[in-house]
Amino acid sequence: MKMPAWNRVRAGLVVVACPWIVGCAAGPAFQRPAVPTVTHYAAKPVATETASAALHLGAAQRVIEGLPVDTQWWRAFGSASLDGLIGEAMTTSPTLAAVRANLRQAQELLAAQTGSTQYPQIDAGLGAQRLQFNPSSQGLSSDPRRFSLYNASVGVHYELDLAGGNRRALEAQEARAEYRRFELSAARLTLVGNIATAAITRASFAAQLDAATGVMRAQDEQVSLARERVRIGQASPDEVSSLKAQAEQTRAGLPALRKQLLQAEHLLAVLAGRAPGEAGIPAFTLSEFTLPAELPLVVPSELVRQRPDIRAAEALLNAANADYGVAVARLYPQIDLSASLGTQALTTAGLFGGGSAVWSLVAQLTQPLFKPGLPAEKRAALAAFDAAAANYRSVVLESLREVADRLRAMDSDARTLAALAAADAAAQSSLASTERQYGLGAVSYLQLLIAQQQAQQIRIDVAAAQAQRLLDSVALYTAMGGGAGQASTETGSPSLARTR
Repeated sequence: MKMPAWNRVRAGLVVVACPWIVGCAAGPAFQRPAVPTVTHYAAKPVATETASAALHLGAAQRVIEGLPVDTQWWRAFGSASLDGLIGEAMTTSPTLAAVRANLRQAQELLAAQTGSTQYPQIDAGLGAQRLQFNPSSQGLSSDPRRFSLYNASVGVHYELDLAGGNRRALEAQEARAEYRRFELSAARLTLVGNIATAAITRASFAAQLDAATGVMRAQDEQVSLARERVRIGQASPDEVSSLKAQAEQTRAGLPALRKQLLQAEHLLAVLAGRAPGEAGIPAFTLSEFTLPAELPLVVPSELVRQRPDIRAAEALLNAANADYGVAVARLYPQIDLSASLGTQALTTAGLFGGGSAVWSLVAQLTQPLFKPGLPAEKRAALAAFDAAAANYRSVVLESLREVADRLRAMDSDARTLAALAAADAAAQSSLASTERQYGLGAVSYLQLLIAQQQAQQIRIDVAAAQAQRLLDSVALYTAMGGGAGQASTETGSPSLARTR
């Protein structure tokens, strides 16, 4: 059924007139992207409770869906030294200081944008001129005359935002300020996660270094005993060489462990806003940490509202959508209104006398007729929006992968520690048996040293596995957003509906 001719014309007039008669905002309204439809992070089910081991940091952990993420989640590790260092870093970190400054800049730019587009601009002027007028230019025979002209005025200028370009520009700036706010939340989360990771890493290397030193001492004693046996003719020099090689190999690994320990301390100092040479960084040990018994699991549909990096990507998407609206608005007419009121006189005293008042009122309509660059700018803005949309999807997918990896790592590393705990228990049982036999004279001192070495060697792997369980918990907390979504309020920003 065809529309009558007049109705078609009237509909066309409404479409054309809407942006500049009733002040419609040009471009599409922003709608928040749809949340992920998946209900699980991995295709194969992930265990909700980990394996346990009968040693420190070996308890089973439960992952509970819907459990709120504590905004001070690092306190779950029970280290007062870690709590204090993180509290210090929140005020002294230069990284956070820079991000806070970026946020203040964005907020001030938003205030400037609001003031320059939402309110009339008022200026006051005061001027003085010295002029010469030649009457002959007007066909008069008088001699040229010189005179002074003084003026004082107040001017008002306002741009009617009929196409909504100013509102779109303001929306874009609001979104960029929101991006900076979420960037600050992400920087805080990253800083806390890095400090916790560095502290646990330092503790791990300290435990490994202590165990490796014990292994080296046992091996050195074995070398000494072998030399004595060679001296009395009970062993060959080859046995000494073999034991010496093992001892030196262990000794060669100690500097690397010591280097990594010191590098972790240097990193902790810098993260806390200190120079690496400053004293006061806690000497973290594994014994001071507690493994959280319960960990939160945010479902995928809520994760996009919890993680600050996803919210930051959404804010950039909002800004790109608004920028597209600005580009569309440039295609429509613009109306500028200006008015001025003042006085003008030949003397300064006359500025306030009667008859010196002057005024003007100007309205100007500008319609782009031939500007080939404007459609190209519109297409460029749309391409920028497409890029922001793709970036948002990439951030979401990467976040889902990160959570899936963390859950798998928790289960796998708990099993690893359980196996090492069994090996450690067997080694300790063997050592105890060897010690009893040595006390009875049934085994040699060399056999006792070998049993001690084996027990210490397993302790190196146990220390690394214990630390890894702590690191897995830190990583899961950060993957869940660290409670940043609960600490921040919704912005109420309009969101994205893609129309061209």
